[in-house]
Order: sequence, then C-alpha cells, then structure tokens
Amino acid sequence: MCLAVPGKIIEAEERDGNRIAKVQFGGITREAFLNFVPEAQVGDYVMVHVGFALSRVDAEEAARTYGVLAAMGLLEEDLLEEEPVGASQPNPRMP
Repeated sequence: MCLAVPGKIIEAEERDGNRIAKVQFGGITREAFLNFVPEAQVGDYVMVHVGFALSRVDAEEAARTYGVLAAMGLLEEDLLEEEPVGASQPNPRMP
C-alpha cells in the first residue's frame, strides 16, 4: 500500500528544469517535485508521495485525509488538539 500525505505549498522554484516546492506538513517542511502537477501554486494543497506531488486537493479534502490518518493512529494526537486541521496541518509520523 502506498500512502500520499497532503501538504501545503509554501514556496516554489525552478531548479535544473524541475519545479520544486517546499511543502509544509504541520511543523515539518520537505521538498517535493511539482512536475506532475504543473498547475499547482503557492498556497495550494498537494498530495505528496516519496517526494513527488501527485495531485492538487482542496483544503477540505486535506482535512478529511488528516481525519482518516488520525483515526488510523498515524498522526500525533497532541498536535490534533493544538490546532484545527485547515488552519495549519499536524505533523504526520515519518517512518
């Protein structure tokens, strides 16, 4: 099973012919390639799997995904209580 996690694009740039973004997953920021979602812009939510944004999602879909991940026990519980999903995203546990 593959798992893609929603994150919010906070910066994007062109580097060596690739669009690369800084994507925020709660308090964690990682780089992800945007080549598969050329329409994605700063402020958009994208589903990221192994460093590649696969699709754009709206804030509501991102919130639903975090709800499912939380129900599965894959999110830090205390982070869900601190801030509502949608305002900022909780940290997913990274393997």
